[in-house]
Amino acid sequence: MDAHKPVAVGISDSAPSRTALQWAAARARRQKVPLAILHVLDDRWMAGERIEALPYIDVLRKSAMDMLEEAGETVRSAEPDLQVSLELLEGSVGASLGKYSENASMLVLGSSGHSRGALTDRALQAAATAESPVAVIGAGQGGGQGVVVGVDGSRESTQAVAFAAAEADALGEELTVLYAFTGPNRWIKAGLPSSSFAGHVVEEEQVVLSETVAGLRQDYPGLVVHAVLETVMEPADALVRAAANARMLVLGSRGRGSFGRLLLGSTAHGVLTQPPCPTVITRLKKSRHDT
Repeated sequence: MDAHKPVAVGISDSAPSRTALQWAAARARRQKVPLAILHVLDDRWMAGERIEALPYIDVLRKSAMDMLEEAGETVRSAEPDLQVSLELLEGSVGASLGKYSENASMLVLGSSGHSRGALTDRALQAAATAESPVAVIGAGQGGGQGVVVGVDGSRESTQAVAFAAAEADALGEELTVLYAFTGPNRWIKAGLPSSSFAGHVVEEEQVVLSETVAGLRQDYPGLVVHAVLETVMEPADALVRAAANARMLVLGSRGRGSFGRLLLGSTAHGVLTQPPCPTVITRLKKSRHDT
């Protein structure tokens, strides 16, 4: 945890954004760090060649600052001891939030509520480029019990488990570690014979799951950990179902099946377009050997 970096929350005029603001303020209070409230003026409307937009730029800026100040007043009323700053950014929404995340302990955003496959979702863009963990919050989310984390044996998921375990321990919640893969069932459905090989594959993946949770009980002796292997549902669907009533869902930005050039893996993308609860995407922290 970055001890002094603020929690940053990007806001807009939407119900999920207002929920995200409340969630971010509560987290900043628990972590005893400042809260930075952000809004981005999309540069598509402010490009120099759009001369016809010039008379409206000052109006857009004033409207944005009014929204930020209202959000700041709301937070200060609820959390009078919390240090709050307001930041108006200009540029590409995803890139601007991603850049700001370099100086934040977490970036919090409201979900757009778009259906799966909506590539224009600002939360997806920011999650793909952010340097800090990104929390995506839907309207009305914030209750629930337990922390769920998706794993697959990759380095990204190993760090996601470490983050989720620390969160669950701090919140006094139980931790569910879910590994979902559909290998043997998919092969059998395709017409390949069911054999001992399919069972062997499942056993190998069970080992991956067991190794993933092996050190948690030692690091967090009071933490209740549930290890779940899912072999029927697709990973994104399994995570959405498992976290339907959870307090938090955590997963890495990419899994071991993702191409290196992809900034956001298919499972993370699938979950973020239908987040079942406050969902945190963690980033891979590179070691000295990676540079």
